[in-house]
Amino acid sequence: MTVTTLRFNQVVPGLERSEVAARYQATVEMARYADTEGFDLISLEEHHGADDGWSPSPLVTAGALFGATRRVQVMLCAVITPLYDPLRLAEDLAVLDHLSGGRLTVVAGIGYRPQEYALLGRDWAARGAAQDEALATLLAAWTGEPFEYRGRTVRITPPPLTRPHPGLLVGGSSRAAARRAVRLGLPLFLAAHLPELAAYYQQLAAEAGLEGGFALLPPERTRIVHCTEDPDKAWAEYGRHFLHEASTYAAWQTAGVTSAVRSAARTPEELRAEGIYSCLTPEECLAEARAAGPMGALVLHPLCGGLPVEAGWASLRLFREAVLPRLAAPGPDPA
Repeated sequence: MTVTTLRFNQVVPGLERSEVAARYQATVEMARYADTEGFDLISLEEHHGADDGWSPSPLVTAGALFGATRRVQVMLCAVITPLYDPLRLAEDLAVLDHLSGGRLTVVAGIGYRPQEYALLGRDWAARGAAQDEALATLLAAWTGEPFEYRGRTVRITPPPLTRPHPGLLVGGSSRAAARRAVRLGLPLFLAAHLPELAAYYQQLAAEAGLEGGFALLPPERTRIVHCTEDPDKAWAEYGRHFLHEASTYAAWQTAGVTSAVRSAARTPEELRAEGIYSCLTPEECLAEARAAGPMGALVLHPLCGGLPVEAGWASLRLFREAVLPRLAAPGPDPA
């Protein structure tokens, strides 16, 4: 069945303070709605020092969402793990796992913006070693047993609710990320449609005798959806918000960075033609789901690029009323 995902990053161009507050509050309310109305997953992001306030704190946001929900899964995609103290990160994620009742999944990213490392006083050149240490520390800490950390014996409590630990995937788009994932016995979350890298991971996993390892491969064409009865009107009113996010990503991503949402668009019209950011009718959403097959996903981004909160709600409610029931219905689509 198609996985329905809500993505949030709380962007506010201009950083007007009351609007920032409204956006975080809307995230909690939309998560509560998603929880009660049958959406599957909420995805939270992390960036630091962004001019538009792109959320730097997915762990705190996740805590608020878990307090407001009972069923929906939450994925932190991605936590930039080298920017954290590994022991504190292990504690915080364990507590989130308990708060959620086991609904937490973490994608551990290494990041791609040197400015973020500089802001937080971390060594960009040492990020690979820092990622290795952070992930190894999480796995050791979550056993609940004493272990050696930087020359001393430590023990982290409480251990997480989920055994052996909360869902943890290594994020990335490089062979180094694949090797790291296999070495630690973890799945790989690919940042883009890279089947050759997924095959490399599977080869290494087979050679290492890793059972149950997998590479999560995004679709060849990623779509971020705004559901509407009038796509032309939606693009005219909100295209600048979609372009803001696409342009921000493009400015951050150098030639060596691979991303499923990389865009070269300079205008809303060019962005629409690319098809990554999409205003779709309910029928078009259903067609997307049918084309993707049973393992496909539909990603809604109800506050994309500073989109007005009321417009985000309109998209969610239309999707809930006109799309979700038909996705869940057994047998062929009645349309």
